[in-house]
Amino acid sequence: MNHCMLMAEIIAAPQLRYTQDNQTAIAEMTVAFPGLRAEDAAQRLKVIGWGNLAQEIQEQYHTGDRVLLEGRLSINTVDRPEGFKEKQAEMTVQRVHRLSDLSTLSIPQPAAAPAAADASTAPAAVASAPPSAAPAPAPKPDAEVDYDDIPF
Repeated sequence: MNHCMLMAEIIAAPQLRYTQDNQTAIAEMTVAFPGLRAEDAAQRLKVIGWGNLAQEIQEQYHTGDRVLLEGRLSINTVDRPEGFKEKQAEMTVQRVHRLSDLSTLSIPQPAAAPAAADASTAPAAVASAPPSAAPAPAPKPDAEVDYDDIPF
């Protein structure tokens, strides 16, 4: 299965075009994302969206927006005028999320122990907490279990 998530910045505004039969919208844009190491240059990638998503991309996203892209990667082989073939990566996007929109999402937190508080607020937090049921006592282990007497 080919599924990729990429956090990037739009560096070329989305351009909307249509298929030859003028039925399906296609949005193309170029994004950049940082290299793996600090000394690596930013990498560029062509991103394509189809249909209603293409129209949404063209209307809502602009140069400079930081986005999270979900989609699939493909490699295209292009004949260069220099006489050799070049392979270029391309992403067909299925969902686009603006990073500023992601910060407003309410993500449910697991019901775990609360984070450690500083000493000045710890007694107040304990005092205001409702009394909970006492934990069940752990079962007592058998005094002497003879593991050699286990039938097979």
